[in-house]
Amino acid sequence: MLRAARVDANQKRIVEGLRKMGCSVLVVSQLKNCFDILVGWKGENFAFEIKDGDKPKSQRKLTGGEQEFFNSWNGQISVVESLEGAIKELYKIRH
Repeated sequence: MLRAARVDANQKRIVEGLRKMGCSVLVVSQLKNCFDILVGWKGENFAFEIKDGDKPKSQRKLTGGEQEFFNSWNGQISVVESLEGAIKELYKIRH
C-alpha cells in the first residue's frame, strides 16, 4: 500500500552517498510498514530502515507497523542513522 511517506532528513544524504560508492539504491519508503531503502552492493541486497540520528532516541524508535515488519521478515534488515552507519552495515553483513 502506498502512502505519503515522512522521509527522515538524512535519507537523501545516505542514498546519494551509497550511490556514489557504486550501490544501487531503490527507495521504498512510500510503502506502509516497510523499510526505507533496498540497497544492492557487490551482488547482494540489503534492506535498511533509516532513522535520523540527530533526533532524540525516543523519536528514532520503530513505529508499531515497522516493528511488526521487522519481526516477521525472514531476511536481512538493519536500522541505520547515517551514511557511515549504512556503510558499516554493508561491510559487517557482507563479511
